[in-house]
Amino acid sequence: MSTHTPASSGASDPALDPQDPTADPISQPPATTPVGHLGARVNVTERPAWIVDGFVALFVGVALIAFSVWRIAVLATSQITNPTMGDITGVVLPVFLAALVFSAVSIVQPGQTKVVQFFGRYVGTARRPGLLMLMPLTTKRKVSVRVNNFETNALKVNDADGNPVEIAAIVVWQVADTAKASFAVESYADFVKVQSEAALRHVATSKPYDDPDGGGESLRGSTDIVSEELAHEVAERVQVAGVEILEVRISHLAYSPEIAQAMLQRQQASAIIAARSKIVDGAVGMVEMALARLEADSIVELDDERKAAMVSNLLVVLCSEAKASPIVNAGSLYH
Repeated sequence: MSTHTPASSGASDPALDPQDPTADPISQPPATTPVGHLGARVNVTERPAWIVDGFVALFVGVALIAFSVWRIAVLATSQITNPTMGDITGVVLPVFLAALVFSAVSIVQPGQTKVVQFFGRYVGTARRPGLLMLMPLTTKRKVSVRVNNFETNALKVNDADGNPVEIAAIVVWQVADTAKASFAVESYADFVKVQSEAALRHVATSKPYDDPDGGGESLRGSTDIVSEELAHEVAERVQVAGVEILEVRISHLAYSPEIAQAMLQRQQASAIIAARSKIVDGAVGMVEMALARLEADSIVELDDERKAAMVSNLLVVLCSEAKASPIVNAGSLYH
């Protein structure tokens, strides 16, 4: 009596088993890559290359050439009509070795490096300036480690309040890892420029242009904080390229032309209100001080009506924009 076992779902079917090497790749669902994943990243880190003093290499090369010339002279004076393979090797091999040594000699200038590859494989970076002998049969790529700077384009973005603004920044950067700069990205200079503008756009949209109340951060009022935040974000974005960000500073910040006039009027109104408020506060303090001095020194006794009249006159004089013209009262205060 045969029993029928129901097929379990999942790995029982070879065509659906992802661990089965014989499974049909067409029938399997395609693998998906998460959003933001960089894919096959080049994991390489800078390491020192094998180097020898270049003057020693030149001396060895010249010595090999001299030895080859000496062998030729010996063969010529020995009247050998049929030189052996050893005789030919004694002449050709030193010349070949000298050419190999001379081809490996390279000059590294201050602030420059040489990234060395042996048949496509990264073997190291020479940072010591001067005349050097690197590994023979290698290719050398010059990578500058000097400090660079550039100014981004004036980007038009919307701030946190939705107002269109124009913003630009100066980025100071330097190559820190020559291996990543050479192999992790296609062009590290273009990579830094594009990522800097992307970071600048992101930071500009996260803060308002101005904070009238003065209680929060803004692009115009918190320049140092914005520059520091921008430097950290740019550094995180270009880390994959082996680049170090030294400084980021805002070089241009303004409202877009279409709203610049309206925003200027709003700023002028805010400034006028703030100035008026300060004038009123000062005038009230001066009136209060005057009344207190008059009462303390017993110069004159003022009732409530006289105090009200004096307060009114002093506030008009102190708060008025025009110069006050005094009026002499020939009668009493009540007539």
